Amino acid sequence: MSEDIDLPRRRLFGTALMTLAAAPFVSIGTAEAAQTNAPAAVPAAKPSSGAGFGPLKQVDAGDLNVGYAEAGPADGPAVLLLHGWPYDIYSFVDVAPVLAAAGYRVIIPYLRGYGTTRIRSAATLRNGEPAALAVDAIALMDALKIKTAVVAGFDWGARTACILAALWPERCRALVSVSGYLISSAAAGRKPLPPKAELQWWYQFYFATERGREGYSENRDDFNRLIWQLASPQWHFDDATFGRSATAFDNPDHVDIVIHNYRWRMGLAEGETRYDEIERKLAQSPVIAVPTITMEGDANGAPHPEPAAYRGKFSGRYEHRTITGGIGHNLPQEAPQAFARAVLDVAKL
Repeated sequence: MSEDIDLPRRRLFGTALMTLAAAPFVSIGTAEAAQTNAPAAVPAAKPSSGAGFGPLKQVDAGDLNVGYAEAGPADGPAVLLLHGWPYDIYSFVDVAPVLAAAGYRVIIPYLRGYGTTRIRSAATLRNGEPAALAVDAIALMDALKIKTAVVAGFDWGARTACILAALWPERCRALVSVSGYLISSAAAGRKPLPPKAELQWWYQFYFATERGREGYSENRDDFNRLIWQLASPQWHFDDATFGRSATAFDNPDHVDIVIHNYRWRMGLAEGETRYDEIERKLAQSPVIAVPTITMEGDANGAPHPEPAAYRGKFSGRYEHRTITGGIGHNLPQEAPQAFARAVLDVAKL
């Protein structure tokens, strides 16, 4: 990170790191080497602490009126935390206080189709293509007058963060990406995978049908709870933890955007021509040069690439961390200390 923080924030930063260091060690590895013990502290997987956010904020940003949580000093260096499907801002509820205590301005938006975020015009396509979500993030940064930020996320959020780092590196101080390099294209999505890999994407094929759209619309809570269980088989979340996030799926555009996202990936739905140039660049699998930490849970049940498969997509300072202890797909919520440490550490790479 190029900008320094003042003395009070340095003291807060030190306190936050001491808190992290007090927790047990986990294994960290690189894509090239076997895992070795290193101080990436994380408590055992457990339900969320039950903490919450203060009153949410709303801001007009591009096509959206974005609902977001904010923590930390308004003049602190910014961190943008991006959730995925079927999750919400509460994936970061235990990450945000650590970063705020270290002096960061933490911004956690609901993606389009989630929570209190709304598409401002009825005429706007309920578009879930990756380029649209990336442009949403840039528009939010512009609306909040954030010139640069550490961008971090998982699932859809990691894909969006990777796109920002690849195509708008001047806006990204650094990147933390769960499951590594997730940039793809509709053309790549049309290529068949080995049968075992295709099986993991069962819901994508379901969503390709009108039966799937109707089924998701009618049963979205049961459907999304199942995804949580499959993607994080060792995360024993309780009803209250799931219910707190499930309210985000009641967004009036949620079903349309989710279905469009997965159909677009398979070439079954058109995007918008205004994003064609961005998608053309993404189809070339651009290399990411900003400082990066990639992460993976050792019990991730969702489709994800192996770290060795994406090491070559990062040309700058880079580290990979595998978090052990039964950590699944929703890594920030299951291992908040490890995720927070990665955000704090990435500026030091």
